[in-house]
Amino acid sequence: MTNFYPSGTLVPAATSTDRLLLRPLTVDHLALDYDAVMASREQLNRWSQTTWPTPDFTLAENRADLERHQREHVEGVAFTYTVLEPTQTRCLGCVYINPLPVSTSDLYAKENYIARVSFWVRSDELNSGLESHLLATLRAWFANQWPFAQVIYPVSQQNLPQAALFCGAGFVEQASITLADGRICRVYAEPTQVRE
Repeated sequence: MTNFYPSGTLVPAATSTDRLLLRPLTVDHLALDYDAVMASREQLNRWSQTTWPTPDFTLAENRADLERHQREHVEGVAFTYTVLEPTQTRCLGCVYINPLPVSTSDLYAKENYIARVSFWVRSDELNSGLESHLLATLRAWFANQWPFAQVIYPVSQQNLPQAALFCGAGFVEQASITLADGRICRVYAEPTQVRE
């Protein structure tokens, strides 16, 4: 199994552009996050290949999710960032940085410090170019501020628009992976990070 994050290495606190601000997701973002999640519910069902969030998903359930993400971030086992407008008055989406599933360790056995990154933007921003802007922001951020040797991006088999986003940005599709809960995703990586 590969290492996820080097111990003793600081985790980047934030990054920003003229269109967005990424900060660690905490319970302080509850109201803004809940609004974005519920405004994007059907899209998130396809994105996650699950029923999350359900039509009756509650603020309390969302708080429990945020508490878990905040705890994982502090413990260094996974990192979740909220995507905010620069004014921090509206949540635009979320970025998840996780270790590889154990089942993929053979594919990446020669490499340490590999991140599995996924993200979504709220439904009313899908036609604004924000998703492409976020991907470009993440590429630069991972290249310049994170210690990962490789970053892979899993995409739900049902999420054809996001797959097209990665292809259009020059990413290379690799073998599919199966996540711990059984979901199968296509994997995209930077051309310079593709394994032979």
